[in-house]
Amino acid sequence: MTISEEQIKEYQKDYILTTWSKQKDLTPIVVDKAKGIYFYDEAGTRYTDMSSQLVNMNVGFGVEKINQAIKDQLDEYAFIAPTYASKSRSELAKKVIDLLPEEFGKIFFTNAGAEANENAIKIAKMYTGRNKIFSRYRSYHGSTLGAGNLTGEPRRFALEPGAPGFVKFFDPYIYREAIEFDSEEAATNYYIAKLREQILYEGGQNVAAIVLETVTGSNGVIIPPKGYLPAIRQLCDEFGILMICDEVMVGFGRTGKLFAFQNFDVIPDIITFAKGITCGYVPLGGVIVRKEIAEKFDETVLSAGLTYSGHPLACAAGVACVDYYYEENIFENVQNVGSILGETLEAFKQKHKSVGDVRYIGLISAVELVKNKTTKEPLVAYGQDPDGIMKGIIGELKKRRFMTYSHENIILIAPPLVITEAQLTEELKKLDEVLTIVDETYTL
Repeated sequence: MTISEEQIKEYQKDYILTTWSKQKDLTPIVVDKAKGIYFYDEAGTRYTDMSSQLVNMNVGFGVEKINQAIKDQLDEYAFIAPTYASKSRSELAKKVIDLLPEEFGKIFFTNAGAEANENAIKIAKMYTGRNKIFSRYRSYHGSTLGAGNLTGEPRRFALEPGAPGFVKFFDPYIYREAIEFDSEEAATNYYIAKLREQILYEGGQNVAAIVLETVTGSNGVIIPPKGYLPAIRQLCDEFGILMICDEVMVGFGRTGKLFAFQNFDVIPDIITFAKGITCGYVPLGGVIVRKEIAEKFDETVLSAGLTYSGHPLACAAGVACVDYYYEENIFENVQNVGSILGETLEAFKQKHKSVGDVRYIGLISAVELVKNKTTKEPLVAYGQDPDGIMKGIIGELKKRRFMTYSHENIILIAPPLVITEAQLTEELKKLDEVLTIVDETYTL
């Protein structure tokens, strides 16, 4: 059966519930093909993927090594249950563990990031015997029941009233803080003191885990100030709490390191991952635990399971993908091209009245838009955009085939990690044009 581009679009609108959208507003692009950092519609129009789709297509489209690994696994068998030993599953687990600090022991594979966070919570509760989980307000950890309650931003509201035992605390969001700090270290001392106080009020003996995106992703690319993550580590050690780093978005090279926590002189107890392990070629996620946590389940039943845990096709893609990062020196490219991204965004901050702040690490960055630089009044209020201002700005970028998304008053820029300096420069000129429009239209 052959269907036209218009029929594909109609079927999408008529028969599919599309994520995070008012369905009547949708006008989807029908994608015909994709390669590298670009994808194309049937008319041959080229679009540049400046958000790595959902910050998961780290190595871009059409990597033949990954495609071939999936095909080779398919020729052997497509699926075998998690209780059987599978070459691709075993090889990927060992490969990832060998790349990590020696403290880590085993992986529980999941299908995606939300399931990884769900099972990390469950493992933390089973290991500690405690029932409370701390996470931050400006966080997104998934939209299933547990991960959605772990989430702090408005996407959790559809799950409320929420499950008991989830406690929220504030991010070290220095740009938006009412207090003027003398240094990053001073900010860290403030936020950690407040968190310690909150742990005492909740009863430290009741807290199983503190869960945080190592670098806050879609909620603003909030980078922890100096000493913040080591101080969280010290709090966890003081109260016997597990430290869980959600690396679903920022793991696998996004910050220029294999995992983002490796930038901050800290080792968590549990790591959750997904996105960059296979870059979307086949869905896969997982929970990595320290050796002593893994040993707990030598004599205790691990009450966690998924039909597709460690799916062989996904793990085959994962092995090829992890190899590709190192064979193609992807992390070095992130560091080199990421420095150019940072320099350019800093220049935009000086040039444009609408740019209140820019934040970046590796190839994940945020441009925070304001009406007034002095007052820092956001271009749209938190959780509100009744006039569709941000939608219009993203629309202007789309007209220029610069494809990304916004969250609150923030434009996210997180291109595939294979982007070249020339490609980045070409695309940032488009962003510069659109920011000029924002300056002229919305600033005071």
